[in-house]
Amino acid sequence: MKINLLSCDEQRPDKRAIANCIMEIMVNGNQALANEFTEILLEGDPVEIEVDDKNSASALRALRKLGIDYEFVD
Repeated sequence: MKINLLSCDEQRPDKRAIANCIMEIMVNGNQALANEFTEILLEGDPVEIEVDDKNSASALRALRKLGIDYEFVD
């Protein structure tokens, strides 16, 4: 399943927590890529990632907890 990470609504977003979350939920992700995606997201640009279907519920819950808005991609 692919999702677009649209924005982060937190006043003071925790970059490390966001990068770790992205790395854990992303298929074939690594820390460097997760850090890059975090910077892009916090600058205001959307990021598309692929999430493993079996972990999708927990992944979406983790994103909501960090204040990240997302949408599903067809």
